[in-house]
Amino acid sequence: MRTVRTEPDGAGLKVGVVISRFNEKITDRLLEGALRALEDAGVASEDVTVVSVPGAFEIPGIAKLLAPKVDAIVSLGAVVKGETEHFTYVCKAAQEGLLAVALETGVPMTFGVLTTDNSEQALARTGGGKGHKGYEVATDAVELANTHRELIAP
Repeated sequence: MRTVRTEPDGAGLKVGVVISRFNEKITDRLLEGALRALEDAGVASEDVTVVSVPGAFEIPGIAKLLAPKVDAIVSLGAVVKGETEHFTYVCKAAQEGLLAVALETGVPMTFGVLTTDNSEQALARTGGGKGHKGYEVATDAVELANTHRELIAP
């Protein structure tokens, strides 16, 4: 039996980060955590490409353009529920779009788009009482890049 379990060792990896500017107070904190995680994992700063987009809806399209240039992609955003159904459509488009891009390109992608009822819940997930999702998804992206390499290797 072969068991594959890799570590988040980022040496030699190129990682893309696609970040939404909408709810910037929250997404800036997500980015800060993600960059700290990539540094902790050993990803060289010159091997990190950060691309800023207006909102979460735009993340998948840019991820598709970035995919051929990197070993993994971290998506970061914050969609806070409002009074209309816009929240539902944006969240679904971001999630399904990233899944489609990951399956089409074979590049691992992590979903760090917070989908919360209010800003307080989002802030709690950016270093507050609920951990730091930016840090977590960046660490996961490095691990997944190594898993992909391991599975592709002969």
